[in-house]
Parts: sequence; structure tokens; C-alpha cells
Amino acid sequence: MNDAKLILDNGVIFYGKSFGYEGDTSGEVVFNTAMTGYPESLTDPSYAGQILVMTYPLVGNYGVPSTEIADNGLPLFMESDKIHVKALIVADYSNDYSHWNAQNSLASWLKKEKIPALTGIDTRRLTKIIREHGVMKGRISLSPSPSPVREGSNDLQDYGSVNWVEKVCCKEVIIYNSKLSTDSQLSTLNSKLKRVVLVDCGVKANIIRCLLRRGVEVIRVPWDYDFNQLEFDGLFLANGPGDPERCETTVQHIRQFLNNKAVRPCMGICLGNQLLARAAGAKTYKLKYGHRSHNQPVQQVGTTKCFITSQNHGYAVDDNTLPEDWEPLFVNMNDGSNEGIRHKTNPWFSAQFHPEACSGPVDTEWMFDEFVKQI
Repeated sequence: MNDAKLILDNGVIFYGKSFGYEGDTSGEVVFNTAMTGYPESLTDPSYAGQILVMTYPLVGNYGVPSTEIADNGLPLFMESDKIHVKALIVADYSNDYSHWNAQNSLASWLKKEKIPALTGIDTRRLTKIIREHGVMKGRISLSPSPSPVREGSNDLQDYGSVNWVEKVCCKEVIIYNSKLSTDSQLSTLNSKLKRVVLVDCGVKANIIRCLLRRGVEVIRVPWDYDFNQLEFDGLFLANGPGDPERCETTVQHIRQFLNNKAVRPCMGICLGNQLLARAAGAKTYKLKYGHRSHNQPVQQVGTTKCFITSQNHGYAVDDNTLPEDWEPLFVNMNDGSNEGIRHKTNPWFSAQFHPEACSGPVDTEWMFDEFVKQI
């Protein structure tokens, strides 16, 4: 392992060893407190543009599963077809791995995907800095004498100024649960199945799996696709990376859907929650260091029900800006931030967390049942 450094934009330098791809990179430094699930996290498109710090000290000990694609076009075990993080930071990388489903080591996978990774980093100290300062930009360098981080430089572009959704979403319409698969055939899809339009802002594969298991036909469209021209029974707004303000085209399409006289169900997850809120007229803001973990407690508003949820987001909905006909659906029990919204009369609702959570928990997967039941 070669020497490597993580250089934060506040001047703090962390020294470690490289166990991934031998190359320099930069991105927004964020942390995840989950104990498991690094294959799913690395392939989650919501991490695009970010350097991921794992707070659980031991990483790599169960290797990585197969990256093969199933017959339906979705990866068998991953959340997308490639790694989306800019780099990975861990305290202790395990060279030895053991798991019934492991096909490869984490290090070899990272090298194949050309993703830098550092081990030997004091992730406890690094996480404390991020919590106190907030998420910040950082750069990984293998150079013995790297140049200092320069604010506004091209290699350290401001995370919020980039439309990451555009970079990670599908580029054309994709249809699941139908033998037909071209844009020109959308009007003649299988009429026996309930039809759901899924707006891909960086969707995790398990969201699509959860919908397909419930027997619906999924029409996956790019983030800026005008889905209002299609015939469908329900609208699903997927997760994705970056600032929701960069997705104004999507917001306009959602707003048109909400204003349609023919009311149809709508469900959103993560970024989908923020886009639905903005389409309704609410505002969003950036959290200090975000929620990225498997153990966020969320209470359903108006009840005593509390769920343990998996989360990955850096922005949130401002409850105080919701219009009168909308209300919070869930609230985060740690910091009081919004975790979902719903319309008071129409079948439109969303969650800031991940009900489909892979690698868990699955306490709130029932939300998919509610959505499909309404269509």
C-alpha cells in the first residue's frame, strides 16, 4: 500500500494508505454510520460527487458480491451498475474476506472501477470535524508534496453547483414488466398491469425491485422527461444526488401533474420528497452534515409510531413553508427535520428516508403497499 492523504478545504490533512485505485480525486466529504452495506452504499447514485467516510472501523471483511445483471436489466445485488462515490475512506481495511456470496475483494473491485480508497485514517476524528464544521470539500492525493486546496478551483468544484442528477439518471425510457421496450410503443403497453411512471433522478435498483414485486409495470424515465404526455396510473419520484434546486425542470413536470384534474397517486423517496415539496410550493435547505446511516429514528406525525430507517441525504424540506393543503408525514427524532410530507386530501405522499432500504432496515417497506393499493 502506498502513502496517501486526504486534504480538507479547511487545511486539515489526514495521512493513510491507499488500497484502491492509485489516483487523485476530489469531492464533498460525508460520513455514513452504518455497520454493513458498503457494496450497496458504493453503488448508490445518491453518493455521486462525494468522498464517503465509513465510521464503522472494519470494512471489507465480507468482500463484495457479484456485479452481474439480472434478466430484467437490474443488478442482482448492487444498487446500480457501477460505483458512484468519488472515493472511500475507512479506518481499517480487511485484506481477508469471508462470505457465502462474496465474489471478490473490496480492494480489487475499487481498482477495477478506478475508485481511490484510503485506510489507516482516524475516521472518528474526521467525523467529529465534519459534524462541527459541516460537510466540506476534500481532495485525495498520492503525491508526496500535494499543492494546497484552492477554493473554487476546477478540481474542487462546489458540490451544490453541479446537476448530479443529470449525470447519474438513465438517458432513455426503460420499461419493466413488459415485453415492449421502445419509446414509440408506450401507448400500447400491457393494459392488464397497473402502470407506474418512475422519474429517475438516480434511482436505487431496490426501489424498482420493490415495485416489480408488487406486480406493476414500471416506466422509468429520465429526470427531465415530460411524463405528463404518457398514460399511467401512478407517479413515483425516485432518490438522487445533489441540490433539488438543480432539478427545476422535474419540479415543473411534477407541478403540472399535481394540477391535473384527473388525480392519480404519487409517492416520492429521498430527493423525490424534496422535489414533491418544491412542486407543491415549499422550500428546501442544506443540512449541516446530512443523514447517512441505517439507524435514524423517524416518527409518523400524529401517531406514537416510530420507525428505524436507512437514510442518505444532505438536503431537507422546510416544514414551515409547506402550503396549507400539505402537512408533514414523518419527523426525524434526532434533529426534528422533515422526513416526509403528504397532501391532506389527495393520494400524494413521500418519505425522506428509504423504505426499500438495502441493506436494511425494512421497517417501512409497507409504504410501497400503500402506494400500489391506491393505484
